[in-house]
Amino acid sequence: MTVEAMEVPTDETGDTDDTGETAGVDEAVVEAPSRVQHSGPRRRKLTLTTKVSAVLVMAVFAIAILAPLLAPYDPNVGVRSDRLLPLFSDSHLLGTDGQGRDILSRIIWGARPSLFSGLIPVLVAGCIGTTLGLVAGRGSPRVHSLIMRILDVFYAFPAVLLAIAIAAALGSGISNAIIALSLILIPPVARVAEAEVARVRSADFMEAAAVSGAGWWSISIRHVLPNVAPAVVVYCTALIGLSIVYAAGLGFLGLGISPPDAEWGLMINDLRQFTFSQPGIAVVPAVVITVVSLLFNLLGDGLRDWLDIRSEAR
Repeated sequence: MTVEAMEVPTDETGDTDDTGETAGVDEAVVEAPSRVQHSGPRRRKLTLTTKVSAVLVMAVFAIAILAPLLAPYDPNVGVRSDRLLPLFSDSHLLGTDGQGRDILSRIIWGARPSLFSGLIPVLVAGCIGTTLGLVAGRGSPRVHSLIMRILDVFYAFPAVLLAIAIAAALGSGISNAIIALSLILIPPVARVAEAEVARVRSADFMEAAAVSGAGWWSISIRHVLPNVAPAVVVYCTALIGLSIVYAAGLGFLGLGISPPDAEWGLMINDLRQFTFSQPGIAVVPAVVITVVSLLFNLLGDGLRDWLDIRSEAR
């Protein structure tokens, strides 16, 4: 038999007939780049604003942790002869309060309860709210209606007034302030989680998981939660700044940490009587609260754009 008789017939493009193996190989080669190209979700690059915000937020936490090493003076001990020193004094960079206590030291030490009061309620609300959102989104219509109507009761009251009422009923103290803030933050987190569950509920992978015989909790934890978590994390990051503002408001009203310990909201209350005589030192804690809250908001916005939450929701 000659070599020509053993050749496989091909067309002008070099492909074999429908029964040949070469065409199958060529199709696999053509399809392979497509599968590799779309193998995973694309993420945008972090913007400079997001990176700077993240670094500054980490710096704020570092200052709170290293407060005993960074504070130049004891925050609760004052010198009567140094009362109401202005900003940028020789020995007190941010001045002193009415009792001669160093404001910079009190700002540094006050970062601990202020961040604690802002972070812990968001963590508690994130866990409870996400669970309620999952149960409401994947439960029966009756369960969904029951959970969401109960959460709507909290929306009937302004969040600030509700937090003040709960904290006043429980009594002053940082633990009671955290409980009050946690309760008012659970409903919005649950709303976000429930909306994300509704978005992925009819996805193909949900039907495939149900057909495979996976249980309710297995589907919720392994398939739904990973798709809900990015939106909840982004929302909770922005909520930290709001929680810090709320905690400062409770401290200003005397419903947070007790004197003489330093806390940013309590410092505003202590210094407000010197607004006209020493306006520079009076606004220092308010500026700190504003800047820290803004940093968390910028970080949350940056994470939302990086994770592309809005595009995925469409």
